[in-house]
Amino acid sequence: MTTNQLLLLLLSIVIAAGLSYFHYLHKVKSQSKIYWLLAFLRFTSLFGVLLLLINPVISKTELEIVKSPLPIIVDNSSSIINLRANTQAQKVYQQLISNKDLQRKFDVQSYLFDATLEQSDTFNFTGTETRLDIVAKDLKNLYKKGYFPTILITDGNQTSGDDYVYAFGTENRVFPVVLGDTTAVFDLKISQLNVNKYAFYKNKFPVEVFVHYSGNRPVVANFSIAEGKNTIAKQSVNFNSTQKSASFTVFLPANEMGLHLYKATLSSGLKEKNSYNNATNFAVEVLDQRTKIAIISAINHPDIGALKRAIETNAQHQVVVVKPQDINLLHDCNVLICYQPNTTFKAVFDVAKKAGTATFVLTGTGTDFNFLNQQQSDIDFKMTNQQEDFLASFNSKFNLFALENIGFENFPPLSHPFGTINVKENVSLLLTSKIRSMETGLPLVAFAENGTRRSAYLLGENSWKWRLQSHIATQSFEKYDVFIDKIMQFLATKSTKKALEVTHDNFYNSGEAIAITAQFFNKNYEFDDNARLSITVINTKSKQKKNYDMLKGTNAYQVNLDGLSAGSYTFTVKELNTNTSYGGRFEILDFDIEKQFVIPDYNKLSQLAEQTQGKVFLPSQIDQLIQELLLQNSYLPIEKESIKKTPLIDWVFLLIIIAIALSAEWFIRKYHGLL
Repeated sequence: MTTNQLLLLLLSIVIAAGLSYFHYLHKVKSQSKIYWLLAFLRFTSLFGVLLLLINPVISKTELEIVKSPLPIIVDNSSSIINLRANTQAQKVYQQLISNKDLQRKFDVQSYLFDATLEQSDTFNFTGTETRLDIVAKDLKNLYKKGYFPTILITDGNQTSGDDYVYAFGTENRVFPVVLGDTTAVFDLKISQLNVNKYAFYKNKFPVEVFVHYSGNRPVVANFSIAEGKNTIAKQSVNFNSTQKSASFTVFLPANEMGLHLYKATLSSGLKEKNSYNNATNFAVEVLDQRTKIAIISAINHPDIGALKRAIETNAQHQVVVVKPQDINLLHDCNVLICYQPNTTFKAVFDVAKKAGTATFVLTGTGTDFNFLNQQQSDIDFKMTNQQEDFLASFNSKFNLFALENIGFENFPPLSHPFGTINVKENVSLLLTSKIRSMETGLPLVAFAENGTRRSAYLLGENSWKWRLQSHIATQSFEKYDVFIDKIMQFLATKSTKKALEVTHDNFYNSGEAIAITAQFFNKNYEFDDNARLSITVINTKSKQKKNYDMLKGTNAYQVNLDGLSAGSYTFTVKELNTNTSYGGRFEILDFDIEKQFVIPDYNKLSQLAEQTQGKVFLPSQIDQLIQELLLQNSYLPIEKESIKKTPLIDWVFLLIIIAIALSAEWFIRKYHGLL
């Protein structure tokens, strides 16, 4: 409370007392108790009203004991059951969570993790993925201030993500409890197998194989790849106490088009604890030809490299980068990408028009817009010499093909000359532009169809920053590369408008998301919000049938078929109002990454403990772990002082007192005939 407020309070007391005295006690012949009571009630109501007008702030000091957090994090992946350590994990967790000494010293909190970190005190060990790096990242977000220890109950076998040893912060000392039998056992394992999804007819495609051996005696293992009952490749691999891993490449023929299923096997004839990791299934689709795409540019720019990398992530695409003068290299191309065209591109546009080749035009500060207006009729440019930065705004009504919003609004701005841009009726806008927070309605990414010829436009340079930002946001280039791939697929496909368009992969790994997307269009080729789409999925071996309704998103219908077992499936997507249908097939490969491990990764968890200045423990050493934490002086509870300030106007009781005082004064005066 300030000095001014204190003086005002004293003045309020004087004013309230003076007015009360003057009204009830001044020049009164008999100062009875009634008058003194009325004066007191008047004083109370007046002083209460004056207090509300002054509205002093009341400060209250509170002391709070803040304990250091102690997250106890349990591995909920199915590898814990595969190592027969689920009962062990539950026992360790109960021993820790029920310890009274730990509860007195720490704020004990329970979590589980598999692909994500979640707060929970029950565990079912059914997770299909192990992401210890996500644990480290989420702990940094949850506990941003202060030092704290973490108990990590896990086998240490991470199935995806970044290296977790260096992912945990320096403020977080990790104490791993290693689940499972750490005794080394004899085991052969196909640790990794790299192969492209697509191969090309009459070519050979490479299969890169990484194998691992656990044991000490010399072993000769046999590696083979079979398609059905036919073995198409085999070789021997030698292991011993010093040579415990090997890598090699096998080339397989692509003599028949279509989807081919293969099984890679590593065996020695000796008995193993885990034979599941001796075999890996994979699939390759053999295609007749590639889509050849040319990037034509008269200048060097990082946009070109980023665009080339994004396109080449799809093995069906072959990319060449050429100068506008290299016309002879363009005649067999399916898509021509014209980067910041000027008058030197005259022959390029002539080739595209003559052959009906699709074009993707990227404009920027070096584009000759008068020339571009002469070469196409989709967009009319009237640009100034002023340069502006344009942000992206996603058009959810875009319906030429299914595409999710990958966070375009968060991408860095693109540089482009400022001016007037008019689009024709045949142009569809995927992205429009914004200047800061103001929507311009002008195109940023647009598509046009003229007969069977298709065109695309990206108005702005420095799109390489979009690919980089996508990686920063998701730790992967995948979403941006899929965005570019969708553009290439649209351009490379001849314009044949179908009422029902369905997008799906030909094969999936078991355990991963199985998503099928569909779009349904009315007679005007507009996306139909009122369509009723269903999908029927049939296992070709068991003939088991499942029906699902497809759910509507922003510009597509989608269904997730998670939970299907490995095998071959056919499916039919049907629009129930018109009976329009689409049929297809896909394969789910039998691969459970959580079954690949035979022992916990004790060495990796030891490295983690050493890196964070913690200590690794076994399930039989939980009492030692508890004593270690209790003896740590770095995690003592802290007494925190907080000052709570409350304005007097928030006191409801003061209003009630004023109302009671006024009411009582009126009734007493009424009763004694003083009104």
